[in-house]
Amino acid sequence: MATMKDVARLAGVSTSTVSHVINNNRFVSDAVRKKIEAAIGELNYAPSALARSLKINQTRTIGMLLTASSNPFYAEVVRGVENSCYERGYSLVLCNTEGNEDRMNRSLETLMQKRVDGLLIMCTESQLPSADILTRYPSIPSVMMDWAPFEGGSDIIQDNSLLGGELATTYLISRGYTRIACITGPLDKTQARLRLDGYKKAMQAAGLPVLPGYIVEGDFEFHGGVNAMNQLLTLSEAPQAVFTNNDAMAVGVYYALYQAGITIPQDIAVMGYDDIELARYMTPPLTTIHQPKDALGKLAIDTLIQRLGAPGAGQQTLVLTPELVERHSVADI
Repeated sequence: MATMKDVARLAGVSTSTVSHVINNNRFVSDAVRKKIEAAIGELNYAPSALARSLKINQTRTIGMLLTASSNPFYAEVVRGVENSCYERGYSLVLCNTEGNEDRMNRSLETLMQKRVDGLLIMCTESQLPSADILTRYPSIPSVMMDWAPFEGGSDIIQDNSLLGGELATTYLISRGYTRIACITGPLDKTQARLRLDGYKKAMQAAGLPVLPGYIVEGDFEFHGGVNAMNQLLTLSEAPQAVFTNNDAMAVGVYYALYQAGITIPQDIAVMGYDDIELARYMTPPLTTIHQPKDALGKLAIDTLIQRLGAPGAGQQTLVLTPELVERHSVADI
C-alpha cells in the first residue's frame, strides 16, 4: 500500500507539500499540484484517516450506545443524530446494546478504545453504563439522552415527561372525558414513572378518580399496547379514553380495539406520546405529545462539540419541552 512518502518521492516534492494538496489547506502552485495528483493516481494512494487522527488527536467520530427496539422513536432520533453529525463533518458509530448490561459495557469499552471524540448514550434499560470505564477516559465527553439523572460528569438531555403526561391527560379532560385509563411504560424507567405522575397530577387537579384497574403497566413496544388494551377491555366499566405512554404502544392499542370491533374515537379516545412519523398516517391520525426528535439529535451533537471546546465546564442538564399535537383520535363528548 502506497504511503504519502511514496507520493512525495515520485512527485519530487516534500511530504508536507503532498499533505497541503490532500488537505487543501495551503497554497500550492498548479504545476506542483498536477504532479502530486498524477503521482497519487499512479500509485493509487488513499489517505489514512487513522494516521491523520493520530496526528491531530481527533477522529471526527461520535460513538452512540442505543438499545434496539421495534419502537420507531429510536430510529427517528438516530436519524436526527446522523444528520447532525454529517452537517458538522463527523461520522457516527452506532452500537446496539440489546438491553444487555454486559454487551453495553463491552461496546462502551470498544468505542472508548477507538478514541471516539464524544459519546452519546441512549439506553432505556435500567442498568447504568460502567462508571469505571467512563472514568478511564476522562477526555472523552459523553451525553446521556432521554435518561434519568446520572451520577457522573455526563451532560444530560431529557424530555420533560412529567409535563408531557400532565399535558396529555389535561387535554383529554378538556374534551369531556372523565374515565381515563393510563398505559404506562416499564415502571423501572424514570420517563415512564414521570408520565404516569403527570397523568395522576392532572386527574387529581380535575377532581377525577383513577378507577381500579385503570393503570396498566406496558413495555413501550407494540405488543405491550395490545396486551394492556385487552386487559382494560375486561373491566366491568370500560374507559372512555386511554393515555398511552408512547406511540408504539398506541399502535398496539389501535390493533386491540380493531380486533374488538371498537371505533376510535367514537367508542374510546386514544392519546399517544412521542409523535413518531407513523402517528399521522394511522387511522384515525393519532393525537399525541410531540417530542422534538431532530432537535434532540442536534442538541446532543452540539453539546458534545461544545464540551470538546470547553472540557472544564460544569455538567449541564437540558430539558426539552413537549407539545400537544391534535389529530383525530380524540373527540368531544
